[in-house]
Amino acid sequence: MIVLDAAVMSEEAERLKARTMRFALAVCGLLKELPRDEPGPTVRRQLAKSSTSVAFNFRAACRGRSHAEYTAKIGLVSEESDETLGWLEFIEAGKLIPKPLSDLVHEAKELSAIFSASYGTARRRERGNAG
Repeated sequence: MIVLDAAVMSEEAERLKARTMRFALAVCGLLKELPRDEPGPTVRRQLAKSSTSVAFNFRAACRGRSHAEYTAKIGLVSEESDETLGWLEFIEAGKLIPKPLSDLVHEAKELSAIFSASYGTARRRERGNAG
């Protein structure tokens, strides 16, 4: 039973790794369309950092050596996914590019919700083990 649970968790983690990588690549494709003048360069730099951080810090979380390390990393992933969402909303609000970003915004919202919930669960489990 425990082995099956670990296998299911591993499959879900692998799906999320692929999903976050696709998301980071899609966002990086969008970066090429931002204007060359400000705030384009600032948004480009910040959005590149936050979106790739989602993918690569999630990978690091999956390899955490302890529950505390996992919790810290998944918390960072939650923050970075929300920051990415914020930058995408900024691009839309500022009309920095002419095309709609609804698909990327939707995915950012979903990822943010997933990782926020994961972080909350990890923190509850950590507190439960500490007491």
